[in-house]
Amino acid sequence: MTDQPSPAPHIVIPADDRDLLAECRIETFRAGGKGGQHQNTTDSGVRLVHRPSGVRCESRTERSQLQNRRRALSRLREKLEALSHRDAPRKPTRVSRSQKRKRLEAKKKRADTKKMRRKPGRGGDGE
Repeated sequence: MTDQPSPAPHIVIPADDRDLLAECRIETFRAGGKGGQHQNTTDSGVRLVHRPSGVRCESRTERSQLQNRRRALSRLREKLEALSHRDAPRKPTRVSRSQKRKRLEAKKKRADTKKMRRKPGRGGDGE
């Protein structure tokens, strides 16, 4: 789904924004699109590429490069946290005997209810 390489088994995400920015390659570009002359003439779009993992994020919604850098940094942090998240291993469980018995009883009751709806003499069990 994404063209990003899979990260290392464990990514250490720095708590400080400056340290995280130090691990990134920062690219600026003209944002384009809506916003008029100002946006079309200044390099306000920001793209961050996290070097250790190859994850990239960009922001070009604001007119200010500084605000776009902050927004791209927060998006990058969210992506890195999502990539480094590991689900706890699932433990296989068994259904207890009493629960199996209750389920079977409910199925039999439902089958009997449906059987009562049938017209007499339409085959089936000979009833």
